Amino acid sequence: MAAIVWLVAGLLLAAAEMLTGDLTLLMLGGGALITAGISFAADTSVVGDAVIFAVVSVVLLLGVRPVLLRHFGKPPLTPTNVDALSGKPALVLETVGEHSGLVKLGGEEWTARPLDPTEEYPEGTKVYVMKIDGATAVVWKGP
Repeated sequence: MAAIVWLVAGLLLAAAEMLTGDLTLLMLGGGALITAGISFAADTSVVGDAVIFAVVSVVLLLGVRPVLLRHFGKPPLTPTNVDALSGKPALVLETVGEHSGLVKLGGEEWTARPLDPTEEYPEGTKVYVMKIDGATAVVWKGP
């Protein structure tokens, strides 16, 4: 009977993990499932089950969870999409001022504005993308 309780507890904890996503409940659910298996096979006492659950859960929380977090929790190594455009050079196609401008960036034409609104970059100037603001490249000529 105790094995069924541990089995249900393990499944509920594993299912509840979908709501949190930090892998804690999954590790506790794994501890409960392992306890259910041992309890079924060895017919252990309630105190024995509690000790098994505690030991297995601590091992999973301290040993397995950090490895999984490192593997699945890291951001992409290479920036993609607009994140990859910061720092890239661009060529001014139409004078870039506070309210208008056009640059060629990575083979595409982008509307642009200067990082410092008081500056203006004439056609043919090489500038660098500081950030992307919506569909507008915020550029700077540099020092």
